Amino acid sequence: MSDARSAPLYCPYCGEEDLRPHEAGHGAWECHACARVFSVKFTGLLSRAVNR
Repeated sequence: MSDARSAPLYCPYCGEEDLRPHEAGHGAWECHACARVFSVKFTGLLSRAVNR
């Protein structure tokens, strides 16, 4: 398993792809199209026992 982190591909607010890491800290991204700063957090995995 790789230890590399994935970067978001698009802004969750406007959908643009002009994203850069934000200086505020780890996991923060800034969108240069809509001027928002956001972060992405991995919470966990669903159990395989979940039936749909």
